[in-house]
Amino acid sequence: MLMILIIHQHQLIMSRRRIPCLDSYLDKVNISLWPRFKMVFDMHLSSLRNANVRSLWEDDVHPHYVMRRYAEFTASLIQLNHQYGDGQLDLNLERLRMAADDLLSKLARAFTKLKLQTVFLINNYDMTISVLKEASAEGGKAQIYFDEMLKTNTAIFVEELLLEHFSDLIKFVKTRACERHAKPLSPFTKTTTNHSEDTSGSDVPTVADVEPLVKDFAGRWKAAIELMHKDVITSFSNFLCGMEILKAALTQLLLYYTRLSECVKRIGGGSSLNKDLVSISSILYEIKKYSRTF
Repeated sequence: MLMILIIHQHQLIMSRRRIPCLDSYLDKVNISLWPRFKMVFDMHLSSLRNANVRSLWEDDVHPHYVMRRYAEFTASLIQLNHQYGDGQLDLNLERLRMAADDLLSKLARAFTKLKLQTVFLINNYDMTISVLKEASAEGGKAQIYFDEMLKTNTAIFVEELLLEHFSDLIKFVKTRACERHAKPLSPFTKTTTNHSEDTSGSDVPTVADVEPLVKDFAGRWKAAIELMHKDVITSFSNFLCGMEILKAALTQLLLYYTRLSECVKRIGGGSSLNKDLVSISSILYEIKKYSRTF
């Protein structure tokens, strides 16, 4: 690819100087280089598609060396193609990206736990994005794709992390602390009256349902956040990425707990639990505190 670009630059220089004597020679060299480049590129592509997952897999969630090689190789070609603008090379890079991502997914599935699979994918996506950004501010289609995959897997990890520590709270919020359980704000509002009729069934939460959740959270929420913090620190190679994931997890926890608190306030007799409810400002303070630890 370097030779192809050198030939291209020479052709531009000769054209500007109106010296055509080397045109046929440069064309022949260019014609001989492209098939060779395609052959070598296809070898890289084939090596990814036919890779032995079992021999490549390591019980380690940090970025895999094959993905680092892929990222650096792709970044170099993106940088070289920036001025040349060959559309065929862009298509080949997309094929290479698909093969690399397929191999990465197979390696991730070798981990027995979903959480470890997600950590492995996040670390590899984050590393790949960082390398691609160094080569080009835009990074091309590959960077856009990996950005989306990073967001998707971050959301999955956040949910898995919270389920480890607050599974009962999350289950309650998702299944029972629904908006339909809200008490009618006004007896003259038709919509809210219908809602109140819907909540006359046995699935309406009671003080007995929410009391264990409220007291459990109040007793150990700070310790659980500390454990989450340590988990994130040891799981992710990039501390900045880890910081963003921890903030996302704590923010999601705040949303879950806010919904629980609102549910408690709507329940008849829920005011008896006010002394055990953790204030939202206290949780926000912890979020800011842990955000500063990186």
